[in-house]
Formats: sequence, C-alpha cells, structure tokens
Amino acid sequence: MTDTARWKSTVYIGGLAPVVTSSNLHDAFIPFGEIADVSLPKNDNPSNGEPHRGFAYVEFEDVEDAKEAIDNMDQAELFGRVIKVSAAKAPKSANSGLGAKTALWAQEGWLAENAAAQEDGAGLQGDAEAPEDPMQGLEGLDVAGPKQA
Repeated sequence: MTDTARWKSTVYIGGLAPVVTSSNLHDAFIPFGEIADVSLPKNDNPSNGEPHRGFAYVEFEDVEDAKEAIDNMDQAELFGRVIKVSAAKAPKSANSGLGAKTALWAQEGWLAENAAAQEDGAGLQGDAEAPEDPMQGLEGLDVAGPKQA
C-alpha cells in the first residue's frame, strides 16, 4: 500500500483519556473493519504521569472502513471523554513549503511555479501601477490629524 493510500485509510482520534490503551482502541474500532495498525504516541515528558499524548491513529485495511469509523465515532464517548475522530493528515515534509529548513525560493517546486510568472512579466508585484509620489496631494495640509471644524 502506498503512503498516500495509507493516510487515506488512517483516522485520527483526539481527546483520549489517560487510561485508554491500544487494545481499547482496537476493540472500539474493530466493528468498522479490519485494522492494520493502532498507534498511540507516547508522552515526551514521562514525569507528568500521562502514559500517552491524548491522541492516536488507527489505520484500517480499507478506505471505506475509515470513513465509516469517522461517521460513527466522531463526538462519541470513550472512557468518559468525548473523542474527535477525523481523517488523518499526512505529515508535512520538512523540506518543502512554509516551515521548511530551506528558503522558500530555494525549493524546486516554488521556483518552477514562480519562474513562469516572472517570465510572463507578471512577477510578484502584479500589473497595478504604483503612484509616482505617495505624498502627492498633501501640499495644502498645514497640520496633521483630522480637519478642524
């Protein structure tokens, strides 16, 4: 299964209680279809006593099963908490887009998209003409602020 297909068949579950385990999630979501994987990310700071970060990912074998799980489990209650179930988003690449480790204009995708616009003469400024002098028309004013009545 390709990475794109995997992300389409994966659901995000947020708002989990600290007592929830992977087996609890497996049992709660198995009625919707075959589950390929359950991921319950561990807490980065184990000193606070929380066993996980409060969210999980459940990967189904079929995309339709994931959609059914979202439709039926979103805003449902699990271990005393209302959970949010939605389609998982693929992680952003660290090498592209805003927030990348390289400058936006140094990225191949950005350069390919914007080089054509500059060649056409459009550029980043657009076709609008800038006024010659931004201070033009202010010669008659002798004080700053609103007009005196």
